[in-house]
Amino acid sequence: MADDAHLLIVDDDERIRGLLQKFLMRSGFLVSTARDAAHARRILAGLEFDLIVLDVMMPGEDGMTLCRDLRKTITTPIMLLTAKGETGDRISGLEAGADDYLAKPFEPKELLLRINAILRRVPAAEPTIVAPRVLNLGPVRYDIERGEMWRDDTQVRLTATEGQLMRIFSSQPAVPVSRAKLVEELSRSGSQTQERAVDVQITRLRRKIEVDPKQPRYLQTVRGEGYMLAPDTGAA
Repeated sequence: MADDAHLLIVDDDERIRGLLQKFLMRSGFLVSTARDAAHARRILAGLEFDLIVLDVMMPGEDGMTLCRDLRKTITTPIMLLTAKGETGDRISGLEAGADDYLAKPFEPKELLLRINAILRRVPAAEPTIVAPRVLNLGPVRYDIERGEMWRDDTQVRLTATEGQLMRIFSSQPAVPVSRAKLVEELSRSGSQTQERAVDVQITRLRRKIEVDPKQPRYLQTVRGEGYMLAPDTGAA
């Protein structure tokens, strides 16, 4: 059931985001995360998901409001997480368009069972589930599922390390990834493991993506945080 399903976890608690991401990835899902509603909107503008796990109690725009607004434009299943477990709150969540409602604290296994139950209800023949997910980077397109980069009708050749970097960045667009994290991820695939080597690979990758590599628009340096892939909104 979890094969190839892509989930978006939206929670302002970094610890909970990390724990859920690790648990659900071990359970076979592809998992992206967002720290608040605004961040989730940026990610959803460029990617399609099979299910959204959404915390209700967040600073700024809360999960209930976000759920209600998303229902105006998308049919992606949504599960709400909240510390409020009263019947009235559950009804409010379902009225906002949620497919399910789970009160905190909860057992991760229960969350997994509920996610699988929701996904079983999604029509298997839904065309959007099998459609390629593509990030638009100006004149360049990156097909996440195939790991391919294209400029118009010409495929851009990526080295193994460049391909791994794109997979890392595209799993969480608009999220800074530290150099240390990139080193850790690359070392798992046997690539270069020094931070300086990462910088060199980023420079080479920018030459294949950016119109002006010296002033990067899509593969940005985030001061004090690392590097971030910032695709155009409205990706396929």
